Amino acid sequence: MAPVSTPRIVTARVPAKVNVQLGVGPARPDGFHDLANVFLAVDLYDTVTVTPAETLRITCEGPDAAQVPLDRTNLAARAAELLAARHGIEPAVHIHIDKDIPVAGGMAGGSADGAGALLACDALWGTNATRAELLDICAELGSDVPFSLLGGAALGTGRGEKLAPLEVGGTFHWVFAVADGGLSTPAVYREFDRLTPDAPAPEASPALLEALRTGDAKALAGALTNDLQAAALSLRPSLADTLAAGTAAGALAALVSGSGPTTAFLCADAEAARTVASALIASGTCRTARVASSPAPGATIVPSA
Repeated sequence: MAPVSTPRIVTARVPAKVNVQLGVGPARPDGFHDLANVFLAVDLYDTVTVTPAETLRITCEGPDAAQVPLDRTNLAARAAELLAARHGIEPAVHIHIDKDIPVAGGMAGGSADGAGALLACDALWGTNATRAELLDICAELGSDVPFSLLGGAALGTGRGEKLAPLEVGGTFHWVFAVADGGLSTPAVYREFDRLTPDAPAPEASPALLEALRTGDAKALAGALTNDLQAAALSLRPSLADTLAAGTAAGALAALVSGSGPTTAFLCADAEAARTVASALIASGTCRTARVASSPAPGATIVPSA
């Protein structure tokens, strides 16, 4: 029997996410926080391409690519190293990231790159990792990485890495307003701890889960919450102007996406989303605005041409 050949180039596509609920509990002894984190993947994507190389290296292009670390602090590099270590091989691979998810924007762009690199390297090296092994490596990489692999919609508990898939009954339309600069996620959590010293244990909202299940945008708008929003606004007060501009333009609801500084606007339909995006750009309260819809699939291998 002829040996099974492995591909010489593999590309994975990975979505951004929005947190439609981010319930945050008090700080744990390990420094993390217990979460009730309802993830929804949206159709803004990074693509991660891997090819054999003499040594591990990373390149990146696209909006804000200059802000992406190209050393081994990048989650894509760490993903390759962890998979290689488990299978006793060298992580000799060139990882190229085509970046379209806003950088440092609370939309899990770095986590997406980690999940994409992991899936692509598994295919390139023929390591045949099980789904459980991939998710285990994702959890080791970071709290948001498992959802980047899974996609769709899910409730994340623990520090967000323990996922339960959720049913979504329709398409939701969004606008994401991209701010200048980033916000440090650890800094936002520290500010949350300062502002909320007695945070209760977080629980998923039954009304929000039902709105997702039925595809009811108005009901979802009434149930959106982000416990980190006050902390993000404390560190970046100008985000309040962005939220107000999107709401005035007709968004059903507005919130800070994750730890920010990207802000998310739920809209009634695709036309309303385009209107809100145009108004946000014209308002001068953000650098740009992106229209997207959800849910979107998780990390997937792109078929070769």
